[in-house]
Amino acid sequence: MTELIDIFRALADPTRLRVVALLCEMELAIGELAAVLDQSQPRVSRHVRILAEAGIVERRREGSWVFLRIADGGPIGDIVGKAENWPFSAGEALVVAHDKRRLAAVRDERAAVAERYFAEHAAEWDAIRSRHVAESEVEAAMLAMMHNRRLGHLLDIGTGTGRMAEIFAPTARRITALDRSPEMLRIARAKLAGQDVPIDLVQGDFLDLPLADASADSIVIHQALHFAHEPDRVIAEAARVLRGGGHLLIVDFAPHEDEGLRASAAHARLGFSDAQIRGWFASAGLLLETTQTLEGGDLAVKLWLGRRRSDEDQNPATESGHNRRLAA
Repeated sequence: MTELIDIFRALADPTRLRVVALLCEMELAIGELAAVLDQSQPRVSRHVRILAEAGIVERRREGSWVFLRIADGGPIGDIVGKAENWPFSAGEALVVAHDKRRLAAVRDERAAVAERYFAEHAAEWDAIRSRHVAESEVEAAMLAMMHNRRLGHLLDIGTGTGRMAEIFAPTARRITALDRSPEMLRIARAKLAGQDVPIDLVQGDFLDLPLADASADSIVIHQALHFAHEPDRVIAEAARVLRGGGHLLIVDFAPHEDEGLRASAAHARLGFSDAQIRGWFASAGLLLETTQTLEGGDLAVKLWLGRRRSDEDQNPATESGHNRRLAA
């Protein structure tokens, strides 16, 4: 009862009700909320603090920005889930409608920021993409390799612009899109707006994933492993959060000798061999199920699909049979 009293006290304010209604639409930064509400950031921050203390709102820092969303779980889910049916008066309904119109301006600004970023970096991205098979072929191969796999809660490590989360959204139950860069997360947030599947955008490092053990059903690392100075540790950390029987798909370059990519694109590793990936998978408790090479240009793209060992893999006969199939 105490929890419910705290929730209703926190909601007993017109501005805080507006905040909740807005956050039901999308995650927002403090500054964005202030702009929509036409109030000062300190005032909005005070309202947010009250909502957070009542467990209604969660705060997540991305660089110098703090993003807000409705908290998961607890009684607040049922209460807020019916927000569109709250009995606003005619005047209050006009205010809420006005807020939603201003919210559209926030979406437009996010999209504009994304477009500017793409325009500024298009040349360098196109220079790398022009050296390997078309990205559409890479994506088609990834979707085919993960077809009929249980995606469930999908973790996209190094989400960048959010493209992997976008193409896997139709078959995932939930997605966590992680990136170290707050700028890239803001781009992804604009791209992924409106997806039907719940998508959490999280700032974090691939060497220290902010997820519990065995909490992800599937993981994708697309063109991110070559930024790691210790790729074996990245794979081990991914395996830690992957449930038994879950799949890890890595997409990156085959070994090459273009030292220029170290200076121009911050690549720490110049591609990976099957033997390297197989060894790192084995050390992390993963079975390498299949590989694929996509030739085209001077940079070959590789796909490696691994599966987290489960109880049935402890049976020597089962594992031996799996190894024979892989060798075949």
